[in-house]
Amino acid sequence: MIWDFGFVGVLVVAALLVFASLRIFREYERGVVFTLGRFWKVKGPGLVVIIPGIQQAVRVDLRVVVLEVPPQDVITRDNVSVKVSAVVYFRVIDPQRAIIQVADFFTATSQLAQTTLRSVLGKHELDELLAERDKLNADIQKILDAATDAWGIKVTAVEIKHVDIDTTMVRAIARQAEAERERRAKVIHADGEMQAAEKLYQAAQVLAQQPQAIQLRYLETLTVIAADKNSTIVFPLPMDIIAPFIKLMQEKSRE
Repeated sequence: MIWDFGFVGVLVVAALLVFASLRIFREYERGVVFTLGRFWKVKGPGLVVIIPGIQQAVRVDLRVVVLEVPPQDVITRDNVSVKVSAVVYFRVIDPQRAIIQVADFFTATSQLAQTTLRSVLGKHELDELLAERDKLNADIQKILDAATDAWGIKVTAVEIKHVDIDTTMVRAIARQAEAERERRAKVIHADGEMQAAEKLYQAAQVLAQQPQAIQLRYLETLTVIAADKNSTIVFPLPMDIIAPFIKLMQEKSRE
């Protein structure tokens, strides 16, 4: 009877050891296995056997992680203070280095993303920060990817999510945009006046070569004015028509 209880106890202990030695890793997970504290190998996915008390396994997720960078106070190159938040997408490509080379790769990547965001954006002016986000995203992603490569981390993308500008600066930007629109309107108006002057100069040259053409223009102008059914028509009288009469009157006055 005592032997039966001892045998059952051994079976129970053996079953518990077998159960404790089994690990199941999903398709997107890997296990970094240590034997007596020394790295052995990366195992998974599927069923993995770990020797209890001798081996330890650290579970690592290989899926893309979305890291939200909290708003950072940034002073741009033109001395404008803004708050910038961003999103970083990264994943573990080497579970061994991600566990051995850095204590907490998620926290380390988060802190590095914050400092890199402030450093890169501080080298650019506010206009570049607002208009060239794609370029800035690529620059930040390249720096983060190079820095985290030693940790077995691959930074796949960085997106600047929000740029918070002070209210006084928003009003200044609005005034600047309004002044820019006025400048463009004046330039366009000046270009129109210059083009009109060039066309009038060309028309004057044509009329000077063909004096009869100006009489046709007078008749055309009279037709356009009369089409509006005006009771009063003001029509310009060419000086070359009355010039002979004026000359004749001056000669008579001299006599």
